[in-house]
Amino acid sequence: MTRYFTTADGAKLAYSDEGTGLPVLCLAGLTRNMADFDYVAPQMKDVRMIRMDYRGRGQSDHTGSATYTVPQEGKDAIALLDHLGIEKAAILGTSRGGLIGLLLAAMAHDRMLGLCLNDVGPEIEQAGLQRIFDYIGRAPAAPTYDALAERLPAAMPGFANVPEGRWRADAEKHYEQTDDGLKLRYDPSLREAFLAAFEGEAPDLWPLWDATADMPVALIRGANSDLLSPEVAARMQARRPDMIFAEVPDRAHIPWLDEPEAQPAIRDWLQQCQTRFTG
Repeated sequence: MTRYFTTADGAKLAYSDEGTGLPVLCLAGLTRNMADFDYVAPQMKDVRMIRMDYRGRGQSDHTGSATYTVPQEGKDAIALLDHLGIEKAAILGTSRGGLIGLLLAAMAHDRMLGLCLNDVGPEIEQAGLQRIFDYIGRAPAAPTYDALAERLPAAMPGFANVPEGRWRADAEKHYEQTDDGLKLRYDPSLREAFLAAFEGEAPDLWPLWDATADMPVALIRGANSDLLSPEVAARMQARRPDMIFAEVPDRAHIPWLDEPEAQPAIRDWLQQCQTRFTG
């Protein structure tokens, strides 16, 4: 069930809060919403699974491109934990959500029980960024869910052996059907914010990864990812030899997290976070 809370600056943000036990805050991808975690939800039965729609996404208020930043979204994530009275939570972050998690590891370290990253790390490959630059803020030309589902396999190179109906389900999660075709489920001005964030020299995010030193960490990588390279994943493992790692074959950016390779890694990570939560 979707609920809402209001931030200090008056933004009304949507969230869901299901289950009991270990609090796990699930942070979605750049243009995504709470539905990002529908596929992994069945294996999260024994935890308190919390999801949120960032500003300008899903059912949350559109607050303008200047507010669609990782630091602001990090503040909103902490505001949601405060709203729920949660002192500490594990964070499962997909793509953009993982970057928010990395920032919080440094800026709100005492609020975190652990961090699981889905196909993202301290360095982002230019090829992956360019692909995002090409589509962000632009509604698909396909007029219907079915038409888009037919086009997605060709538009998403690096994916194979995709479950039946998955592309159609994804189309429904990320776009809204209207009389004029498919509409974005996010504020198109997110494009301006994203392009602005990558102007100039890229910041060094490795200190954020190092900030996870005393918490359980896991990394799920799509074997064909154009955003997270094998070299960066290896460097992350070298800095954190205890990192739980899974590489998902037949997946690019991003794995859906219900793949058989991803599931054991997530379970192991949750178990480590549970030990820290109860210990």
